[in-house]
Parts: sequence; C-alpha cells; structure tokens
Amino acid sequence: MIKPNPLPLNLRASVIIPAYNASDVLPRCLQALEHQTIPQDQYEVIVIDDGSTDDTAELARGGGAQVMTVNHVGPAAARNAGAELARADIIVFTDADCEPAPDFIERILEPFDAPVVSGARGVYRTQQKSLVARFIQLEYEERYQRIAKVEDEHGSVDALDTSYAAYRRDVFLDAGGFDTRYLQAAVEDHELSYRLAHEGHIFRFAPAAAVYHWHVDSISQYARRKFRIGYWKAFLTKQYPNYAINDSHTTQSLKVQILLAAILPFTLILWPFWPMAGWLSLALIAIFLLSAIPLLKLIYQRERPVLLIALPMLFVRAYASGLGFVWGLIHGPAEAPQKTHVLRTGPQ
Repeated sequence: MIKPNPLPLNLRASVIIPAYNASDVLPRCLQALEHQTIPQDQYEVIVIDDGSTDDTAELARGGGAQVMTVNHVGPAAARNAGAELARADIIVFTDADCEPAPDFIERILEPFDAPVVSGARGVYRTQQKSLVARFIQLEYEERYQRIAKVEDEHGSVDALDTSYAAYRRDVFLDAGGFDTRYLQAAVEDHELSYRLAHEGHIFRFAPAAAVYHWHVDSISQYARRKFRIGYWKAFLTKQYPNYAINDSHTTQSLKVQILLAAILPFTLILWPFWPMAGWLSLALIAIFLLSAIPLLKLIYQRERPVLLIALPMLFVRAYASGLGFVWGLIHGPAEAPQKTHVLRTGPQ
C-alpha cells in the first residue's frame, strides 16, 4: 500500500475519480473541481488511472490531481485504490465524465455534520437537449423523488451512486470497500451501500449536491446500458434476495413493467389460437401504462416534447433491463458469500 503524505490540518475531503481512457472527458471534470466553493486547501483530488492506453494519466497530472496507475481492474477496484491513498476523513466519489457543480463538495459534505451519518448521495443534472438524454434525466428525477420519500419515512437511504457519493473513510475501509467481483460500472456502488445500510449505517440524500453528466443519447446505447445494469443486478439479487423486492433506488413501477413486458409476448403469441389472450394482452398493456403514469406526469410537467418518445423508451427500458437480469441469473457470476476482505486493487 502507498503511504500517503502527512494529513494537512484543514483537509476535509478526498475526491476520488476512477478513469479509464478518459482523456476526452477528464479535463472538464478536473476543471470543475478546481472551481469549488470551498477553499482548494480543504480538499484533494485523486485520479486512479485504471490501466488507460491514452494520455489520461498525463492529463490528470497536468490538471493538478494526484495520480495512481493500476492495472486495468475495473472501477470498483480503482475506487478502492483511491480510498487507500486518500488522506481526508471523508472520501468523495465522482466519475471522469461528470462535471461537479461549483458547490458540489460543499453540499455533499453537509450531511456529515451529524456524527451518525456514514455516507451521502447527490444527484445528476444535465444540459443536454436530445430527447433520449432528457428522458434519462427525468428517469433519475423520478428516482430522486422516491429516494427523498424513503428518507422522509425511514431517516436513511440504502443506495449511493458513486457519480456523486461520499463516505466516512473509516466506514468504507472497515467494510472492505467495493466488491471487486463487479468488473463493470454497474451497481457495485449499490451493493456496498445496501450492505452497510442493512448493517445499521445511516445514509442521507443531499439533493443540492449535483454533478452534470453527459447521458447516452441514442436508443441503442440506452438499451445496452440497461441490459448491463440488469445483468449485474442479477448478481446483486443473488447476494441479497430482498434487494429485488425493495430498495430505495428502483421504483416499484419499473419492476411491475419488467414483469408485464415479460408476459406480454406470450399472450400475443397465443392470441390467434385463444381469443381471450387478446383481451389479456390489452389488459397487460393498460396496466403497463397505468404504472407509468407518475413518470409520464413528471415528463408532462417538465419536458413535454419528451412525451414523443416516452412510450417506446419505457418498453425498451423494460425489455432491456429484464433480458439483462435473466441473462445475469443464467450466465452471470455465481453468488458466493464474500468472506474475504474485498478492498484489493490487483488483478483477480
């Protein structure tokens, strides 16, 4: 392990960014972090170069960040390496393709004024104009409404996204960090926060802590992303079966839509041979649409042009997520209880 330099007395946060071939986006992230509302001597920026083949490391050093290069081991292990290197009591995670708002660090640190708080999460924003990107942003906005409601009801949330999250460093290290069996950027962050929340740790929602993100802007990219997330959520569900029933991040309506979308093709196939299957198909579609009313209402209130693609996107989301989940159950990693310390950064 690299031994960090002595801790400056006023250092409040270590910002950790995993980066793999991120030369086209990392400079904007570092520039945004350079202009924060808290003094620069109160935070450090650490870039973990995850075995990049471009000039990511050089750009990071040129941007004033501390840089550590590791073998290409995936974002979970890269973030773990950053946590080992960090010097502050609070570690803040963001991604190379994010541009933190000027007050991001200040706002993500505010919940930690309460000693009982172990972690906090913020939100995405975007300035994109494409309909697909705006749909994705509104998806997040619906989730943020759910997360705020969960926090109001339970005093804590159990899903921290590493694009805009912070932990007490000692809590993170004691937990072993992110499970490095998650080789891609997909729900390894939820695994850790879900695990810790159900051990009794308190996590808070900080909606004023925002990072700007460039969402995918094509339907094919969106479908691939949903498939990948569904695949790794299957592994998470193997570890924690209750996750599939209730977590603070995933809306219950999405789970209903995935189930309905799975049944619908069978009723359509049976329609020519069994007339009742036609009515059943129409009923499934009606229930699907009724379950989407909260999101459709939000779209109507915020971005009416997005309604033009909302219904096709809802079906793409349901099928891609569902197929990814099924594929992960059948062909994904086999669940094995994590008995060993998972804070490791080398090849597995």
